[in-house]
Amino acid sequence: MESSSSSLLLHHSCFNPKFGKRPLLAYPLMRNPRNRKPTRICSNKMYVPGFGEASPEAKAAKHLHDFFTYVAVRIVSAQLESYNHEAYLELREFLDTNSVSDGDKFCAALMRRSSRHMKIALRILEVRSAYCKNDFEWDNLKRLSFKNVDGFNTKLMREYVLETSHVEKPDSDT
Repeated sequence: MESSSSSLLLHHSCFNPKFGKRPLLAYPLMRNPRNRKPTRICSNKMYVPGFGEASPEAKAAKHLHDFFTYVAVRIVSAQLESYNHEAYLELREFLDTNSVSDGDKFCAALMRRSSRHMKIALRILEVRSAYCKNDFEWDNLKRLSFKNVDGFNTKLMREYVLETSHVEKPDSDT
């Protein structure tokens, strides 16, 4: 009796052995499962839904790429301000009408404006590459990311516990 009930339980379980024991509940959320490429079944990493073909790391890399463009624009702008004020004003004027939120789109538009703007754009591309490869502190980014996540998690949990518990806060008067 016990073995038949356990096999019945396994048969009606929310886990499907075809998909590496991932819950079936996640699959109705997929838009078109027939067009999906096969995913790696054996992984010790966390499954992150909603990123399509890109991983969270690929999304973060895209944001960093755009951020490096922003940093390069700031560096080039400061350089031009000190030694070529006319080019600085042209870059500032371009920045007033064009967003740096998509770094590649920004640089492509700058390149096509004029030959003078092309030189500025090439300088931005050069600085972006150099900053990414030589000056950006990758280890510091990782350390600060860990510190921020842990610190804010602890802060939010502490605030929640204080809000939901009936412990009175100590008076600072005494």
